[in-house]
Amino acid sequence: MLITKLTLNNFRVFRGVHEIDLAPLPPQVNARGEEISFPKPIILFGGLNGAGKTSILTAVRLALFGRLAFNQAFSNNQYIEVLNELIHKGIGHGGIQDHASIELEFKYSQNGEENTYKVIRSWKQGQKDKLSLEKDGALLTELNYEQCQGFLNELIPSGIADLFFFDGEKIADLAEDESGTVLKTAVRRLLGLDVIAKLKSDLGIFLKKEDAKTLKLSLKEEINTLDEKRIRHERNAEKQRNEADIISTQIELSSRDIANLEAKLSQNGGAWAKTREQERDKVETLLQEKAELEKQIRMEMETSLPFALAPNAMQHLLGQIKQEQQIKKKQNFGNELDDFLITLRRKYPSFDTEIAQAAITDSFKTHVGELDSAKLILDISDRQANTIEYQITKLSQDSFARFDAARQRLTKVEEEIDNASSNIARAPEQEQVQEIVTSIRELDKQKEKLILQYRAALEHAKNELRLALDTARQIQKLHDKNKDQTHKNQSVSNAQNAVLLLNKFAEQLTKARVKQLENEFIQSYKKLARKEDLQLSAAINPSTFDVELMAEQGIKINRKAMSAGEKQIYAISILEALGRTSGRKLPIIIDTPLGRLDSHHRDKLVENYFPHASHQVVILSTDTEIDKNYTNLIQDDIARSYEICFNGSTKSSKLKPGYFWENTNKEAV
Repeated sequence: MLITKLTLNNFRVFRGVHEIDLAPLPPQVNARGEEISFPKPIILFGGLNGAGKTSILTAVRLALFGRLAFNQAFSNNQYIEVLNELIHKGIGHGGIQDHASIELEFKYSQNGEENTYKVIRSWKQGQKDKLSLEKDGALLTELNYEQCQGFLNELIPSGIADLFFFDGEKIADLAEDESGTVLKTAVRRLLGLDVIAKLKSDLGIFLKKEDAKTLKLSLKEEINTLDEKRIRHERNAEKQRNEADIISTQIELSSRDIANLEAKLSQNGGAWAKTREQERDKVETLLQEKAELEKQIRMEMETSLPFALAPNAMQHLLGQIKQEQQIKKKQNFGNELDDFLITLRRKYPSFDTEIAQAAITDSFKTHVGELDSAKLILDISDRQANTIEYQITKLSQDSFARFDAARQRLTKVEEEIDNASSNIARAPEQEQVQEIVTSIRELDKQKEKLILQYRAALEHAKNELRLALDTARQIQKLHDKNKDQTHKNQSVSNAQNAVLLLNKFAEQLTKARVKQLENEFIQSYKKLARKEDLQLSAAINPSTFDVELMAEQGIKINRKAMSAGEKQIYAISILEALGRTSGRKLPIIIDTPLGRLDSHHRDKLVENYFPHASHQVVILSTDTEIDKNYTNLIQDDIARSYEICFNGSTKSSKLKPGYFWENTNKEAV
C-alpha cells in the first residue's frame, strides 16, 4: 500500500480544503535502467503542539476505518457526537461550518495487479458519515456503506493498521504489556493465525451437522428434546428482554414527566420555595452581623477615628504644636539667661560686665527675633503634645483601618440582605407548589418501582440464557459422545483429520514465526539500542506470547525496571519485527515519536529506523524532536516536508512546504 494524497475539508483545525501530497520519491534510473539515486521514503510534518499534527494521523485512520479508528466501541449516537467534534470550530469567512470530509487516495497491489483507490468519507453536523469508494477513478456504485467499509477492512484490517499508524505515546502499551495479550493479538492477525481459527470453527459446524445425520433414533430424540428446551429458554430470555425494553421506555417517560413537572415547579418559584427557610435564617444571621458592624463603627467614631477623617487639619495641628514647642523652648531659655545675667551683674559689678551683658542681650534678641513676643495659642505641655501626636499618627490610622474593614463588610452584608430578601419575596407559599411537589414524589416512587421491575426482568433474562447455555452444553456432550461412533462418511473423516492437522499446523507455524520474530526483533533492537545494550536477546513463548528479555549470560531483564525511553525502543523494535515477519508492505505513520527518548536513543532511531522502517514513512514532529541536526542527518531520505502553521486569531491551521527553519532560510536567501 502506498498513500499518495490526503484531502481535508473543515477537519479539526483545518478550515476549508487542504490537499496534501504524501507520495514518497522512488529511486531515479538512467537510460540503462540502473538506479542512480536512493529512494526517499520520508514525508516530514512539523508543527508546534496544538497545530494539528495528530489531526493528520486521525484523518488517515478515520478515512480507512470509520468508527473503528478510535480503538473503542461507540454507539451510533456516540459516533455522531465524535464526528461533530471533528468538524472545524473556528470562525472565518462563511461563518461556522456544519460539514466536513476526508479523501484518502492510495495505491494497493493485489494478485499482481496495482490499483488506485480513493476513500471519500463525509458528514454533517448531527448526522452519521457517508462513505464511498473509487477504484482507478471509477466510483464503485454497487457498494453501500457497510460493503465499502467491509472492503476497506479486508484490504487493511484495523488490528494490523494499529501497528503501522500509531501515536508515539501509545506504543508504550506494547512495552508495558506483561500478559502478552497485545503481542498475541498482533501476531495472530499479522501471520494469518486468525484465519486458521475461523476455518476450525467452520469445520466444527460442519461436523456437528454431519453428526446429526448419523445419530441413533433414541439419541436424536434426546437431542431434539434438549434442543426444544434450549429454544424455549432462549425465547423466554428474549421475552424477558423485550419486557425489560418496554419497562425501560416507561422509565424514560417517567423521567420526562418528572423533568416537565420540575420545570413547571421552577417556573412557579419552586426553586425559591425550597430555600425559603434557608434564606430567612441567612437574613437573621446577616442582621445580627449588621448590628455588630454598626456598633463597631460607632465605637471607632467615639475614639480616635475622627483624627483620621481630617488629615489636613491634623497635619496643621501637629505643625502648630511643634512650632509652639520651639517658641516655649526659646522663651524658657531667654528667661534663664536674664536670671543668669542679673546674678552675674550682682557678683561682678563693673563697666565691662555691663557692656558684656548688653552685648549678650542684644545678640539673644536678634537670635530669638519675633519668637520672644509670639503668643502661644494652644500652650500645652510636652506630655500632652506627645499624646496628641500618638493619637493622630498611630491610633487614628489603626482605628481607620478597622472602620474601613467594617464599613466594606457592612456594604456587602446589606447587599446580601437585599438579595436574600428578594429571594424570600420571590418564593411562593408552600400551598401554591404543594400539588406539583406531591406529583413529583409520586412519579419518583413509580420510577423506582419500574427500575426494580427492569432489573428483575434483566435478571430473569440472564437466568433463561444461562439455562439455554447449559442445555446447549448437554447437546454438545451428546454430539461428542456420538463422534467416536461415526467414521463412515469420508467427508466427516476428512474434516476431523483437517481439524487435527490445523491444530498441528497452527502450532508449527506459530513456533516458526515466533522464532523468526525473535531474530527480527534482535536485529532491529541492535540498530536502535545504545552500545551498552547490544548484548540483549529475546525469547517469546509461543503459547503465552510472553516476551523475556535477557542480557549476557542469560540474565533475565525486568521490563518494569526499564526506563520510559528503553521501553519505547523495545516497543518500536517489536513493531518493526512484526512488520518484517508478516511480509506486508504498509506505510508507517508515527506521531510525536521521540518524546520519551534520551539523546542517544533519539540518534539511533532517527538514523537507523526512520529511513528503513518502510517504503513510506510519515513523521509528525515538533521542532524539539526532529530538530535541525536530525533533518540534516536524514535530508537525503526526505521526499517532502511540510510545516503546519496555526493562526490564533482564526483558530485554524494551514500547511506550507518546507520544515520549520527551511522557510526562514529561503527568505534570508
